[in-house]
Amino acid sequence: MQWDHVFASRASRMKASEIRELLKLLDQPDVISFAGGIPDPALFPRAAFAQAMAEILAGDGADAGLQYSVSEGHGGLRDWIAGQMGDLGVACGRENILITSGSQQALDYLGKMFLSAGDTALVGWPTYLGALGAFNAYEPRYDRLAARGNRTAADYAQAAGGGRVKFAYASVDFANPTGETLDATERGRILDLAESLDCAVIEDAAYQSLRYDGEAVPPILAMDCARHGGIEQTRTLYCGSFSKTLAPGLRVGWVCAASEVIQRLVLVKQASDLHSPTLNQMAVERVVRHGFDAQVAKIRGAYAARRDHMLAALARHMPKGVTWTRPEGGMFVWVTLPEGVDGAEVLARSLRQQKVAFVPGQAFFADGSGANSVRLSFSCADGPTIEEGIARLGHVLK
Repeated sequence: MQWDHVFASRASRMKASEIRELLKLLDQPDVISFAGGIPDPALFPRAAFAQAMAEILAGDGADAGLQYSVSEGHGGLRDWIAGQMGDLGVACGRENILITSGSQQALDYLGKMFLSAGDTALVGWPTYLGALGAFNAYEPRYDRLAARGNRTAADYAQAAGGGRVKFAYASVDFANPTGETLDATERGRILDLAESLDCAVIEDAAYQSLRYDGEAVPPILAMDCARHGGIEQTRTLYCGSFSKTLAPGLRVGWVCAASEVIQRLVLVKQASDLHSPTLNQMAVERVVRHGFDAQVAKIRGAYAARRDHMLAALARHMPKGVTWTRPEGGMFVWVTLPEGVDGAEVLARSLRQQKVAFVPGQAFFADGSGANSVRLSFSCADGPTIEEGIARLGHVLK
């Protein structure tokens, strides 16, 4: 059978993730990889999860987390998340929390719920590649979300043409891919814009816990609550995840928002996979209640040291004309190459000549620009490996 004429039009917008393809290089022991923005498995709390799983499965409950469950998610975990959100300035209850299979599923659900073909999504330039992948299937237009610019709501509305602006998407803390953080003024500007356009804000906070330097900035959702008297009057949807702090393989994330929005997302969840794995949620609840702060402190110390190694190595080995970000947290450094230098071509040469991998920056731009940029991840390499890999990359660039 010839399948192309059967596929929906949206299928043509589904592209292979460059990052997922590059992750295959991790299986090659001779390649130094700065490609995958993944946590270091040596830092996973394996013993804590082994104990939690054993206790759940040996418990008195008839289902032990193995039966079907409610779509909203495990109540105890939702209560714990609500408490954490309260510490961030978002007073809420379990009715404001939906558990998802990682924050990536949350982005897909939000694209499905908000976007009709031709609607406009405002995103960063560059932005998280997984967000573009999630939204692409729903056939939106994209426009540049300029938190530091002077564009007005009228400018955005005019650029949207016949498609209404439905949301502004922002990775606000140590963003993937740039590592940059939006300050309070920039976050307030996004909220102002969303109010002017009467659209939603999707706040991607997957890296929120991974701060190594500087002062924490309140989430956009907290600012929204303060402006309007509580979460039920807000337009911001906060997407969180345990993938970067505990273990990504468990696929446990969440959305925090006004209960009206959560109720609608529950319908999307029911039509998709009924609910996220209950056993995983129960295990996560046990682990976070007995050691989340200690786990976060451990990974912050490890990743901060690796970031420092990478920034120092870049300063030693990059040729003139190459610049990079200096993130206060997260897992990434964004490198801008001289104009006319193509990151994809550099990658091909780097793999061939020096066995060093990274992600070319062009994939993170909705319009295909940004060819002269690359993303480096420091999360899975120790100090000597970072030094050697950056020295090799510097040799290629020189």
